[in-house]
Amino acid sequence: MQKAVEFTYNRKTLRGMLHLPEGVSEKVPMVVMFHGFTGNKVESHFIFVKMSRALEKVGIGSVRFDFYGSGESDGDFSEMTFSGELEDARQILDFVKRQPTTDVERIGLLGLSMGGAIAGIIARERKEDVKALVLWAPAFNMPELIMGEGARQYGAIMESLGYVDIGGLKLDRAFVEDIAKFNIFELSRGYEGKVLIVHGTNDEAVEYRISDRILQEVYGDNAFRVTIEGADHTFKNLEWERKAIEESVKFFERELKG
Repeated sequence: MQKAVEFTYNRKTLRGMLHLPEGVSEKVPMVVMFHGFTGNKVESHFIFVKMSRALEKVGIGSVRFDFYGSGESDGDFSEMTFSGELEDARQILDFVKRQPTTDVERIGLLGLSMGGAIAGIIARERKEDVKALVLWAPAFNMPELIMGEGARQYGAIMESLGYVDIGGLKLDRAFVEDIAKFNIFELSRGYEGKVLIVHGTNDEAVEYRISDRILQEVYGDNAFRVTIEGADHTFKNLEWERKAIEESVKFFERELKG
């Protein structure tokens, strides 16, 4: 069962989708899903929708919201910053905890790409609330990508216009200035729950070696990785997608229900 949900904070309305197992009559585990940079609550080839529905089948609920400035939530993409998405994520987690069907002792996070960076930081900040964490192609190196390759490609345009056109989305200078302040690896260190990383070896956006760094520098023995050979950044192939979803569902079943 799924239904549209929304809430407002600081005059910003965020819109999302709540999924619950059919016939639920008691509190259930919940997974909070954070989309990636330029993404939305559906995500590429509807992978977030498919993940939510797969969780429903094993008795786990989920929520997937558009961050401010993305999808159907209020705001324009040009107003989006990493700090702003972090605050959205905190508010989304609080929203989930307020739901009468949520078992607040059994909440997990799942983040894709930059949403994985958001999830990593929130899991550490709110480790008393987050029992399990799944990271899909996590962009913990997002500041390096923006300040490095992004600056080489778009620096002159950003300098002259104050924004860059990213596929029809206006990326403002404020995003660049904001994300430069973050060390996501450091800010994610200290989470004590179990962590699953799912990463493709041919990820064109977040190189596979980044998940090596995350395992070594951030989580150590607390985490393990599922490698998907040949997979791209968002698992755009039925077999890659199936493996990402199945492994993640099994992990959440074990950590939130076992």
